[in-house]
Amino acid sequence: MRNTYTNQPSRMLIALVSLASLSACGGGSDLDPTQPAQSAPAVTAAAVQTSAPATDAAPVPSADRAVTASASTESAKQGSRSGMLLTPTTLTPTSPTTTTGTVVTDVRFESTGSGTQTGAPVTFGQVFVQGAVPMTSTLSGKLANGTMVPLQLDVKAKHADGSVRHAVISAVLPSLVAGTPQVMQLVTASPYAASTGATPSALLSSGFTASAHLTLAGKAYSVSADTLLKDGKFTNWLAGPIVNEWHVMSPLKAADGSSHPHLTARIAIRSYTGSKKTRVDFTIENNWAHEPSPQNFLYNTQLVVGGQTVYTKTDLNHYHHARWRKLAWWGGEPQVHVKHNGAYMMQTRAVPNYDQTIVYPDSVFTSYMTTYTGTRTEPMGVGLALFGMGAAGGRQDIGILPGWTVTYLMSQDKRAKHVTMGTADLAGSWPIHYRNKATDRPISLVDYPYLTILGGTAGTLNKATGQLEAFPSCPKTLCTVKNTPDTSHQPSFAFVPYIVSGDYYYLEELQFWAMYNTFVSNPSYREHGKGLVKPDQVRGQAWTLRTLAQAAWISPDTDPLKAHFEYFMGTNLDWFNENYTNGVGVYANSLGIITNGYAVTYKSGLGIGPWMDDFFTSAIGYASEMGFTKATPLLAYKAKFPVDRMTAPGSCWLDGAAYSMKVRDTTTGPFYKTFAEVYKGTHTAEVNAMECNSAAMAAAFGVKIGEMPGYSGVTTGYPSNMQPALAYSANVPGLDGKTAWSKFMARTVKPNYSKGPQFAIVPR
Repeated sequence: MRNTYTNQPSRMLIALVSLASLSACGGGSDLDPTQPAQSAPAVTAAAVQTSAPATDAAPVPSADRAVTASASTESAKQGSRSGMLLTPTTLTPTSPTTTTGTVVTDVRFESTGSGTQTGAPVTFGQVFVQGAVPMTSTLSGKLANGTMVPLQLDVKAKHADGSVRHAVISAVLPSLVAGTPQVMQLVTASPYAASTGATPSALLSSGFTASAHLTLAGKAYSVSADTLLKDGKFTNWLAGPIVNEWHVMSPLKAADGSSHPHLTARIAIRSYTGSKKTRVDFTIENNWAHEPSPQNFLYNTQLVVGGQTVYTKTDLNHYHHARWRKLAWWGGEPQVHVKHNGAYMMQTRAVPNYDQTIVYPDSVFTSYMTTYTGTRTEPMGVGLALFGMGAAGGRQDIGILPGWTVTYLMSQDKRAKHVTMGTADLAGSWPIHYRNKATDRPISLVDYPYLTILGGTAGTLNKATGQLEAFPSCPKTLCTVKNTPDTSHQPSFAFVPYIVSGDYYYLEELQFWAMYNTFVSNPSYREHGKGLVKPDQVRGQAWTLRTLAQAAWISPDTDPLKAHFEYFMGTNLDWFNENYTNGVGVYANSLGIITNGYAVTYKSGLGIGPWMDDFFTSAIGYASEMGFTKATPLLAYKAKFPVDRMTAPGSCWLDGAAYSMKVRDTTTGPFYKTFAEVYKGTHTAEVNAMECNSAAMAAAFGVKIGEMPGYSGVTTGYPSNMQPALAYSANVPGLDGKTAWSKFMARTVKPNYSKGPQFAIVPR
C-alpha cells in the first residue's frame, strides 16, 4: 500500500545539557530440470526484528503496483511523497531505566584543516548494543574537559527490546584545533521534548540555491532544488534543532516543461541551524524499472550550488539502471574527520569480530589511494572494486565485508574511510538499480513476484493481475556496459557506509543490491515472490543471504521495505532448515554441507568446493550473530563440516582447506556419512597411509610441516576462506569447535592480514 504522510515535526530525543548557545531485463521456463520440486515452507521473520510481518504471510503488496503506473512525485503535496516515511521515529519517553551519565561508547574528531574551527557541525551514524540506549533515554556528548555537547538523535532502527539500534547523530563542536584530536563520550541522559530548527524558507531567504543541469543530444535539461523546496515538494530525513535534511526529486526538465522519461535528479539538502553551512547531496539516476526503452545516455553535466559550479563532466556515458552521486557544500565544508570506536561496533554484532591485533602499515593506505584515482572514481567508475565482478581469483572485495572496509573499521584511517565511502558511492555505477515508479523505492518481489532480468517475457505472467512483469527490453546496442554484476562475487558496498554516516544514499544502495539479488533468477526456480536463493551457486547464496540480512537488520523501522527483507530472510532460512537442518529431502546429509545450487560439480560431479561451502557457513554465522534466530539451527548444522575437517577421526587437519573434496562415489549415489570417508575418497592410498602432519605428508602436498596447502600464506587462500567458518563454529554447542580453532591457529604458515583482512574473523 502507498504510505502518504505529512511533514509534521517529530519528537526527538535531544539532550540539551549545558547549552550556552546554538547559533542532516524478465523470463525463462517454469521448470528447472536440475532442481527437485520443493514444498512451500512457512515463513516468519527474524525474532529480533520489531517491524516483521504479523503473520507468516508475505508483506502486503503496494496498492499502486501496476507496471504502467506513473510517478506521483510531480503532483506531490508539501511534505509528502509516495514511498518511505522519512521523518525520524516519534519517541515518547516514560520512566527512565538507565542511569544518566552512563558511557555507551566514544567518538573521536580530528581536524583536517590547518587552523582552529569554532562551531563546527558534524553528523554521523552510530549503531548500539541492544539495551545500551533505551527509548526512555537519549545521549549527550561529553568532552575530555567535561564540557557537555548537545546531540540530536534521529533514531532510525530499534532492537526488539525497544532500545536504539541505529541513529543519526548531529552536534556542533565548540572548538576543534588542528593536530589535537577531540574525544567525545556518548553518555546517556534524560530526554527533552524536541524543538525545531532550520526551515526551508529560512534557508531560501538566506540566498541558498542548488541545481543540476545536463545537455543531451543538443537539448538542455535541469532541476532546481530551491524551486522544489519553495514549492513544498520535499521530505525529511533529519529533523531537529541542530540540523534538518530535506530531500527533493524531479525528472530532468527542458525549458519547454517536458520531462526526460528516464533521467531524474535527487537532491538532499542538509542545513545546520544558525549557520550557512549546508551540504548538498546530488544523485542523478537512470533507474525506472518499467519505463519503456531503457538505455545508456551520453550527456554533458554541470552541478551548481550558490551560483558556483561545483562539478562538471563532458561526455558522461550514464549506464542504464545506474546512478551517480556528488557532494558539495554551501557556506564551506567543515574540516572534520569522524572516527568511530571499531571495537564497540563489533560488540553491536553489526559487523563480525575481526582480529584487533592486526597492525596496518602506512603502505596499505598509500596503496589504496594509488588505486583509487582517475576514471575509477568518476561516474560509472567502480573505485576499488572490479569492473567485471564475476572475474575469478582471490581479491579484497569477496567476504562478509570487503578488505578495504575492514581496514577502515579497524584503523579508522581517513584514507581508508575515503576509499570505502567513495567505492560505496560508485556502487551506483552497476546496472542493478530498478526503482518502482509507483512507490519511488527499489522494486520488490512482494509487489512483482514474476520479475527477472534473464530476458524475454516467458514465465513472467502474473496470473493474479494478468500482467507481464518482465522489464522492458534493453538491447545490447543501446545498453552495453563495462560494469557487470554477479551474485557469486558480490561485495557488501554500502552497509558499513550507511551505518557510520546515516546517509540515505547508502541505505538505498544497500537495498537496491539486496532486491536485485532476489529477482536476478528464474521466477519459478526461486518460487516466485519467496525470493529463494537456492538456484544460485553456493557462494552466490552466501553473499545474497549476507546482503539480505544486512538490509533487514539496518533498514529503518518506518521503511516498508524492512518487512520485505525480513520476509525474504525468513523464506530462505525456512527452506534451508527444512531441507538440511531437519534432515529431510534429497539435499540432506550428515556431513553438514550444502548440496543444492550446483554445489556437487567438482571431481566430475562427485565433489564440492569446501571454500565455497565455508562462505555459506560464515554468512549464516553472521546472520545468527545479528539475531536472526532461524539462522542459529542452520549454523549448528553447517558448523559440523569445518569442525570435522580439523578434528574428525580418520582424517588429517593439514588438508582441511583443500580446493575440492569428494563427497560421494557416484553421481547418483548417497553422500558419505562421515568426514573420514570424505578424506579417504579425496586422497590417494599413499596419502591416506601417511602420519598426519608428518614430513612425508608435507612433502606430498608440497608444503612445510604444519602448513596447510591451498596458499596458506595468502590473505585470500583457501585456509583464509575457511577461517570465518571456523570462527563462527567455535562456540556452537555440541561440537568440538574450540579444538578445531586451536588446531587451525597452530598452523605454521599464516597470512599477513594487514594486506587484506576480510577473512580475519576470530571467535567471540
